[in-house]
Amino acid sequence: MLDVVALLTIMGVIAVGAISPGPSVIVVARTALSAGPSAGRLAAAGIGAAGLVFSVIAVTGLSVALVYAGWLFTVLKVAGGIYLVYLGVRMWLAHRTGAPVEAGEVRVEPRRAFLSAMLTHLSNPKVIVVYGSIFASALPHDASVVTLVAVPVGVTLVETTWYLIVATVLSLPGPQRVYARSVGVVDRVAGTFLGGLGAYFAVDGIRAAVR
Repeated sequence: MLDVVALLTIMGVIAVGAISPGPSVIVVARTALSAGPSAGRLAAAGIGAAGLVFSVIAVTGLSVALVYAGWLFTVLKVAGGIYLVYLGVRMWLAHRTGAPVEAGEVRVEPRRAFLSAMLTHLSNPKVIVVYGSIFASALPHDASVVTLVAVPVGVTLVETTWYLIVATVLSLPGPQRVYARSVGVVDRVAGTFLGGLGAYFAVDGIRAAVR
């Protein structure tokens, strides 16, 4: 029998987390602004796929193990931080030639848009903690098979829907014009945020390892 309360609780918490600004929002937003709606929606699908991975891991109980297996979580934290730094540097260097780039003109391979967003979401250690904690507290130990299937599906729908909204809104003419006028500033601010957050994760993970 489906545990509706557990399903709605988990979906609600994941929805709040998705709406909160973070690396995933930045990657989807920038992809939609720079490469257009199709690339933005593929990036949104990548976030949804990452949500599916996290939720499947969570319903099997492995997410709790990841959070409390110190060395493994540290490795993931450092690796994720390095990846975010890499993305930040790429954004900073995107316009180093000085050539003007209009919104929607950047060509992004569909696979790259999908994988970049998916890896960004998977590399965020805070997401691992959120999934681990909410699933551990809201999902009953004796959850039915129906519930265990419904939860990953519901979480995937929540993640994908929110980021599709972000991609669609930022693909409209108004946001596109704003981005076109300040493309360099927007990319460098986004790159600085991602790189700084990634550096924090990596350094914090290294500090934890050497204690």
